[in-house]
Amino acid sequence: MTVLASPQPATAAPPRASRHLLAPLAVAALATLAVPALYQVAVRTTLGQQVDTIVMRGADVHHAQVTGVLERTLNNTSLASLVLVCLFAAVFGVIRRRLDLALGAALLVIGANLTTQLIKTQLPRPDLDGSGMPNSFPSGHTTAAASVAFAVILVLPQALRGMVALAGFAYVTVIAVATVWAEWHRPSDTVAALMVTLAWGAFAVFVIRLLKPMDTRPASRVVKLPLLAVGLVTAAAGSFGLASVVLSERAMPDLVSGRFAFLAGSAAITAVAAGAFLLWARLAAAFPLSAPPPAPRTRPKPAPASVRKNSGAPASAGRRVKGGTK
Repeated sequence: MTVLASPQPATAAPPRASRHLLAPLAVAALATLAVPALYQVAVRTTLGQQVDTIVMRGADVHHAQVTGVLERTLNNTSLASLVLVCLFAAVFGVIRRRLDLALGAALLVIGANLTTQLIKTQLPRPDLDGSGMPNSFPSGHTTAAASVAFAVILVLPQALRGMVALAGFAYVTVIAVATVWAEWHRPSDTVAALMVTLAWGAFAVFVIRLLKPMDTRPASRVVKLPLLAVGLVTAAAGSFGLASVVLSERAMPDLVSGRFAFLAGSAAITAVAAGAFLLWARLAAAFPLSAPPPAPRTRPKPAPASVRKNSGAPASAGRRVKGGTK
């Protein structure tokens, strides 16, 4: 007697949860470590303070249109407007039935801004460049703008995130450069603010993926290619410009102009902002495993001619009648 073995149900391969959880943790750890490293170089050393101050005080921008844009951007970045955007992010996440995204957006905004204010009030700033200015590390304006932009990107559907990420990158970059132009902050303050925001954003993504198993997808080319291009160009320009300022301070002070130093610092800020938004677009590009994204629409392939011919024939066609014809 032969016993037929019943077929075992196919089990789905377990998701690569470890990689999806480790990726945001790694980004959060690297961004967190970048903050004390930047503080040590830009605030705790004489050369770092000198370069930072030269870039800040070199913003002699007198172009009427540029000045108007910077002033309006800073004036419109009020606490009330940021609160409204945060409420929008939370409500939109609830409307989409993604309470995890709403909680992640709230964690990101609250954590980043509280951390920035705590660091700014607790860290000392030795007067090594003779300016006598108090500590402004990190920038509260930049943290507020970046955290709100990250939160909006997080709660929006995937189809809208690309264009919103580009708009958010432009807005945050203008805010960061405007704070340096207005001599409210030094370049290191704005870069540290971006790192604080990125660290909390990555941690929020980690919490979201703990609450609901997620799978990732590549960032949209709409956001990836422009940010890569802008980031590479500005990184090269900023590195060359800041290296020139450092060499000038060490060998021949006042060799480079203040405007050159400001433009170099602005390029460096833009490069860091592009990298931060590129990483955030990659981290935010995820979907629940229980609801995979719709497959791309493809036109059905036409059936071969032989199949079409046979499919049109009647079922009894081609059969012989048993016994022949009478």
